[in-house]
Amino acid sequence: MPTICTCTKAHEVKRIVLTGGPGAGKTAVLDLVKQSFCRHVVVLQESAGVIFGGGFPRRMDAVSAQSAQRAIYYVQRELENAAEFFNPAIALCDRGTVDGAAYWLGDTDLWRAVETTHSHELSRYAAVIHLRVPSVESGYNHRNPLRLETADEAAQIDARIASLWSLHPNRFSIEPQESFIKKASLVLEILEQQVPDCCRSHFRLSRRA
Repeated sequence: MPTICTCTKAHEVKRIVLTGGPGAGKTAVLDLVKQSFCRHVVVLQESAGVIFGGGFPRRMDAVSAQSAQRAIYYVQRELENAAEFFNPAIALCDRGTVDGAAYWLGDTDLWRAVETTHSHELSRYAAVIHLRVPSVESGYNHRNPLRLETADEAAQIDARIASLWSLHPNRFSIEPQESFIKKASLVLEILEQQVPDCCRSHFRLSRRA
């Protein structure tokens, strides 16, 4: 377990996105992040999980898909706003508002539907870490009961996510690794460079403990 952080400094929050297609390993990595960093690294819930886990209809027609993505967008924004109560240095988002466009169906686009732009949503995040989706041979599975996609569908979504985030100036792409520990370690190393000095020293103490 990490040591207790005694820092009381008021931090300027940086929003960082951990993204990736279905089955990329985000949930497991985020669990490890919670154990590795101090309380100034706040991990947000996935807004899609909040929406669909709460009973929002999940259908594949365009009207239903668009309704879901609008709801996910607004919940994501409010989760990010609510996180500031905890004085975080990092608000680590399980996906960001940009991800919704990868799931949007129909001739319109998400940005117009929620009165924003792609470039504005990119600018809201200090960094984005993209976990790439493994193939079936590399470990793709359906352990998450909310995961409906086949391996091919997951790969297609992952490619759309990569394209949507490709213009972000501080983007990190992590390819499938031979082990989960290796993949998770790469995420931790990136996050270590993003946190302030007080949190970085705490992280190093935790790693030695």
